[in-house]
Amino acid sequence: MQISDIQIDRLRIVEYPEPVLRKTCREVTEFGPRLEALCRKMLEIMRADRGIGLAGPQVGLPLRLFVCNTTADPANDLICVNPVLEDFEGGEELEEGCLSLPEVAVSVRRPGSVTLRAVDPHGTPFARRSSDLLARVWQHENDHLDGRMIIDYMSTESALENRRALKLMEENYRRRTRRRTAGIR
Repeated sequence: MQISDIQIDRLRIVEYPEPVLRKTCREVTEFGPRLEALCRKMLEIMRADRGIGLAGPQVGLPLRLFVCNTTADPANDLICVNPVLEDFEGGEELEEGCLSLPEVAVSVRRPGSVTLRAVDPHGTPFARRSSDLLARVWQHENDHLDGRMIIDYMSTESALENRRALKLMEENYRRRTRRRTAGIR
């Protein structure tokens, strides 16, 4: 998949159990204005759905990139291409949601502090350290790049609580797939 081949205006959030959400994403090798436009579109989609993070697979792209912003201020937009997380410290368990899993909430234990190393859409490396919510968002989005989702962290109790929502998403996916196979949109 080439960045130049992506139809940016057609990007949309994909929901569980779309197979792309379980793929290990490949590194981005094309940088520049087109990649930046793609990431800006992802930020737009994220905001429209009232999210604070969005990874490539969540818009159908098996690419190692994510965008995030834990505030309402566009000055805090962060685009992370080929991210690597390191220097984990502390930890706590908090409930998380996911734009690709609407109506699902899962309690996830994550380190409270982490260092992020990535490049921007033009290939310039950067590093940041964060704690609390932003560190959690980085870890959540980075999980998507490795094909992991919050449902992989579910306890038995959480699985029971979320069973109906997951089953409905699976049924909707089967219906969409049947329509696509039949050539109906």
